[in-house]
Amino acid sequence: MSHRPSGSLPGRRSVLRGSLAASAALSLPASTVLGSAPAFALSGRPKAGWGVQTGDVSAHSGLVWVRADRPARMIVEASATESFRGARRFHGPLLGADTDFTGTTRLRGLPAGEQIHYRVLLADPDDPRRTGEPVTGTFRTTPVKRRDGVRFVWSGDLAGQGWGINPDFGGYRIFDAMGKLDPDFFLFSGDTIYADGPIAATAKLPDGSTWRNVTTEEKAKVAETLAEFRGNFRYNLLDENLKRFNAQVPSIVQWDDHEVTNNWYPGETLTDARYTEKSVDILAARAQRAFGEYFPISTLRPGAREGRVHRVLRHGPLLDVFVLDMRTYRNANSPGTQTTDPQGILGAEQLEWLKRELSRSRAVWKVIAADMPLGLLVPDTGDGKPNIEAVAQGDPGAPLGRELQIAELLRFVKHQKITGTVWLTADVHYTSAQHYQPSRAAFTDFEPFWEFVSGPLNAGAFPANALDNTFGPERVFVKAPTTANVPPAGGYQFFGEVDIDGDSGELTVRLREQDGTVLYTKVLQPGLVGQ
Repeated sequence: MSHRPSGSLPGRRSVLRGSLAASAALSLPASTVLGSAPAFALSGRPKAGWGVQTGDVSAHSGLVWVRADRPARMIVEASATESFRGARRFHGPLLGADTDFTGTTRLRGLPAGEQIHYRVLLADPDDPRRTGEPVTGTFRTTPVKRRDGVRFVWSGDLAGQGWGINPDFGGYRIFDAMGKLDPDFFLFSGDTIYADGPIAATAKLPDGSTWRNVTTEEKAKVAETLAEFRGNFRYNLLDENLKRFNAQVPSIVQWDDHEVTNNWYPGETLTDARYTEKSVDILAARAQRAFGEYFPISTLRPGAREGRVHRVLRHGPLLDVFVLDMRTYRNANSPGTQTTDPQGILGAEQLEWLKRELSRSRAVWKVIAADMPLGLLVPDTGDGKPNIEAVAQGDPGAPLGRELQIAELLRFVKHQKITGTVWLTADVHYTSAQHYQPSRAAFTDFEPFWEFVSGPLNAGAFPANALDNTFGPERVFVKAPTTANVPPAGGYQFFGEVDIDGDSGELTVRLREQDGTVLYTKVLQPGLVGQ
């Protein structure tokens, strides 16, 4: 049985109650929430109405994020006790217009495997003694002892297809269900916003009733300017469920297409009439800047050696998480019939990075966080051509196109005798479990593995995608609607849970509905091949 840090749950819940009180005290006027009020027109002390977040937590450090409503100095106090006795103070950056008043501070020298309580203070740059009300949060540092076990949740796809924050529905209530599991972290598997998906005030539901969205100026059109991309990230932080969750659970975040525009690839020129800026490369640069400003990501924060999304997060002796970027380095979407394809969906450098890091890993389990599935056929018919958006390209025979790069990776994992790889993804707006087996496949030089799909968080749900037999997937479980774009009120909103037992090393995957109901469970044994 997994060991949780003693006494952590009551302390965490108490902190959350404090966070809720702080959030209520820090509610901002609508003009300020939308980011349209000039900073010099604000009176009083700096405020942090968008809550706090933590991310990319390690054994002895973690990134803390905040956004101010005006220029302010970020200060973080952290303690291993809820009373903040003996708290350490960390001086963060000056938050200004160049980062949309967002910033992160790295907390260093933390005890491993412990519940950390923190509070963020925003100080007036001209008078550091003048600070706003503190905003509090908590997170667990990574354990260094195997017996502590690991639990995390994952999902993706937030505010898609025009289904935004609906107070009548309870907002993004799936985050409350995930928070009740007290996870060590949340793997946000891409489509964290829908920059290409405007949010209207109302939408018609299938039963004739009306879905009512919270709206903002930036969500009234597709995002093209840096300000509009920033406004998309701020939109989600208007939801109280998400803000509570962010204050409770650190995140590991990756991106996919909708942070920029649907099915994008580098070098693309848009034909979508909604866009005046047609260069995807320009849009992607603006989007990645806003993405790095609004999430605490170690490789995208100011001062990082290189701005990139792919990275590996080591979570003690039981788990390493390999976060992929299947957007930035891909080749153009095409029918995927190439017989040679060195760029593929990862790019040559990222593929070599992944091989190297997998070889170095000594963790029992290696979770490969992919923002797109491997064996599910995901088409891109936006220009009227039968192009492929993900990896699988519909031909069940030998690998072609982007499948060639995945075949190279799977072959490497087998021949290097790397055990414990599990693939997690979202993207397709339903939940399923696929087992990949060489005895069923056209390409056979790999060891069997599992891929689990979950999502969306709050978006339209869609029917299940067809399978491509190149890597021999068998769909062991699926729950998906039979019609397209089922709204959140119709169900089919999902998240997944991974629980690694500290004693046995067993990894248990549970696919859950938005209220937390378990739909499917699979238990994997450490070190076994072919399960």
